[in-house]
Amino acid sequence: MYGFALSLMCMDLRKFTRQIEFLNGVADFFHVDIMDGHFVPNITLSPLFIENVSRLAKKPIDAHLMVERPELLTPLCLDAGAGYVSVHPETVGGKVFRLIDAIRAKGAKFGISLNPETSIAATEYYIGLADKVTVMTVDPGFSGGAFVRTILRKIETLRDLREKEGFHYSIEVDGSCNEHSFHDLAAAGAEIFVLGNTGLFGLDPDIETAWKRMKEKFDAAVADVGIRG
Repeated sequence: MYGFALSLMCMDLRKFTRQIEFLNGVADFFHVDIMDGHFVPNITLSPLFIENVSRLAKKPIDAHLMVERPELLTPLCLDAGAGYVSVHPETVGGKVFRLIDAIRAKGAKFGISLNPETSIAATEYYIGLADKVTVMTVDPGFSGGAFVRTILRKIETLRDLREKEGFHYSIEVDGSCNEHSFHDLAAAGAEIFVLGNTGLFGLDPDIETAWKRMKEKFDAAVADVGIRG
């Protein structure tokens, strides 16, 4: 089945409790972007935010570490309640297997995030250990970036590689997931869609109405693609 991860940097913090409680019943993941202003040109959420979400969340929280030193924030995110920690290959040189061990030791899952220009080959020696691979379809750092269509080939390659090698990761897409891209992303092999402003939160001030509109658009977009089990 297709799944949905909600990008909480895009939520209305004035309605924090109301939105989390509703999304508990419909979402598959809560997606928390942690940016340090160095790896990407923005500063966003933190382990403290994860701790507050975890008090209400009934779905796994994915800490997406868009930071230069993920080894410093990984234990903080795990202690705060993250069920997934996703890291970028550019930041894990010389420490990726220690990070994976630390994540597994807490009973959490390991994710890889690939920027648009980052090759799958950069993860050759550990992609088989990943529970989830997130493909960025926009340049990272800000919500609302332009969709990079050439990334569809990367999604297809990940799908084919998983089948060939017997890997178990799920394929997630992050960036500009909306009615204009749902069909092509699903056809390429995307299974989990990270929804931000254009995909969900900007569709209506009321989260229930926004979700209904998103689902109508999504279901219509992927109707001829089929759902992969």
